[in-house]
Amino acid sequence: MSVFLVTGPCAAGKSTLARLLAQGFERAVYLEADQFRRAIVSGLEEMTFDASEEALRQLRLRYRIAAAAADAYAGEGFTVVLEDIVAGDLLHEFVRLVRTRPLHVVVLLPRVDVLAARDAARGTTGYEHFSVPQLHDLFARDTPRLGLWLDTSEQTPEQTVDAILRDTERTTP
Repeated sequence: MSVFLVTGPCAAGKSTLARLLAQGFERAVYLEADQFRRAIVSGLEEMTFDASEEALRQLRLRYRIAAAAADAYAGEGFTVVLEDIVAGDLLHEFVRLVRTRPLHVVVLLPRVDVLAARDAARGTTGYEHFSVPQLHDLFARDTPRLGLWLDTSEQTPEQTVDAILRDTERTTP
């Protein structure tokens, strides 16, 4: 049993990749942490580039709940593939929240032009409160280099899963 954290900017391919990665294990859970944000039906403070204290408090709450859920599933014998946007110094915090080891961190960081094109092709945008370059730069410049970082600009999801499984030892922070 282990936990994989798949992170990266909006439109990096986290959901597709995380679900595909989870399907490769005999007993696995795909956990989309954003479901905990969507569970707040009133009083939600969205994350923005200059986030309020309340928005950061709610983000940290989401991370705590996601980490606890991942640990609970792993404790019952499941490999957990958890996906969320965890950037900047918050990546260190998130790694400390997950008790299950091994914990594998995978950061997907395609080029800015690829993110913009993928986002434009989706039915909804993930870039209401951030621009594509802002969120890309938050990862590229301000996020600690924990785990395995992949530029997936030219990779299929299957190639990315293969790269993760091939370099699993590099995914552990």
